Amino acid sequence: MPFVKVVKNKAYYKRYQVKYRRRREGKTDYRARKRLICQDKNKYNSPKYRLVVRFTNRYCICQIIYSEIVGDKVMAHASSAELPRYGLDAGLKNYAAAYCTGLLVARRLLTKLGLSEVYEGTLTYAEGDDEDDEYTPEVVSTQVDKRTYFVDELDDDKNPFRALLDVGIITTSTGSRLFGALKGATDGGLDVPHSEKRFPGYDRDAKEYDADVHKERIFGEHVAEYMRYLIEEDGAKYKVQFKEYIAAEHEPDDLEE
Repeated sequence: MPFVKVVKNKAYYKRYQVKYRRRREGKTDYRARKRLICQDKNKYNSPKYRLVVRFTNRYCICQIIYSEIVGDKVMAHASSAELPRYGLDAGLKNYAAAYCTGLLVARRLLTKLGLSEVYEGTLTYAEGDDEDDEYTPEVVSTQVDKRTYFVDELDDDKNPFRALLDVGIITTSTGSRLFGALKGATDGGLDVPHSEKRFPGYDRDAKEYDADVHKERIFGEHVAEYMRYLIEEDGAKYKVQFKEYIAAEHEPDDLEE
């Protein structure tokens, strides 16, 4: 038998150090976390705020969090489980629900900080809207003193609340639901750095962004199309797949409302 060198010898095991528990469990990307929470030394104890977006099997959860030595502190929390009280009572983890949850946490935080009237955000619908004022999910930004703020207009006295998107270990593919929560938060008045390159409707080859495709996704048109398809092709599967919609008496044409 040929000689085989023992790589993992006694010296190796004496020096072996296990990784952090949440890394072993595959829950935390510590390389990304370090860059999200480490602050410049010349900013002293000013916290870095994070817009944390997570998805469970049933709901979307959005939180505004900052880190301290003792642990993370939550400033505002919103879950799609709260959406039925606002009229959305089915499909609580799709793109539209993620958008609504991001919008909810943004308005909740700004109300808490007294900024809700200063930064009202972008409304998807308001009574008395003209056709010219139709909502379009474009990226809104304002340049002031070589710094970009992702709000419609900057107030003279108070800066907008800036938060960085924390995606955890979710794959950041184009059209992902977490970018729906991001868009909801920015439409709610938060200053979250982003671009349109990961929104639905962005063509990487042509380098063009179709805002209408993104708008349809926000209003749940993709769900309505699939509902119509199943109604025509497979009624049995439709009753299983959309039983919550059927129980709530939602038709495909009613989803946008």
